[in-house]
Amino acid sequence: MSQYHDLISHTILFEGLPEQHIQDLLKISRVREFSKNELIFSEGDSGNGFYINADGMIKIFKLSSEGKEQILHIFGPGEPFGEVPVFSGQTFPANAEAITKSRALFFPRSEIIALIEANASLALNMLAVLSLRLRRFTIQIENLSLKEVPGRLAAHLIMLHIEQREKNIIDLNISKSQLAALLGTIPETLSRILAKMAGQGLLDVQGRQITLLDIKGLELLAQTGKLADS
Repeated sequence: MSQYHDLISHTILFEGLPEQHIQDLLKISRVREFSKNELIFSEGDSGNGFYINADGMIKIFKLSSEGKEQILHIFGPGEPFGEVPVFSGQTFPANAEAITKSRALFFPRSEIIALIEANASLALNMLAVLSLRLRRFTIQIENLSLKEVPGRLAAHLIMLHIEQREKNIIDLNISKSQLAALLGTIPETLSRILAKMAGQGLLDVQGRQITLLDIKGLELLAQTGKLADS
């Protein structure tokens, strides 16, 4: 398990914790491997623990009664997922599936709760992560309910721009069909909007690489939610 030391110590949940706490976390963690498209947990399953993604890509999603998929999050290596039930003691509120062959560390709820009770700094770290997730959900709900698709896309790109330390070149770690599901639209609509935004000089698209050419223009689009007519 020593090979996972850096993974645990650098993840946002546990960053800055003393070495002894990292060792305690290593002791209770379990390695889980998942094949591509394997379901990790389903909405309504008992929240018996949470995960830190070690390798691969994980999507968190919900399904409507008609079977339509709405992606809520996509997590890469180093990112935790499924942690909400650790605090609530309830069931998982959504589904988790491996987009690619993946590997994750699993932390049983009973054992992580014992560590939290003994270490206030661990609890504060986890609360900070939950606050960040709540902020992202608030933005996502606002985008889906109040903005048209161009505004949702612009807001998402601006968020990635900020999270990636204001880099103007964004490398998407998901497919455009997955990005479309994340934004509540279909791939064909997303492709048309990307082409229109490129035509207006807001961005340039080369495969999964998107170069943001006009940050101010994208910020305005994110606020208004509508793309100007060509």
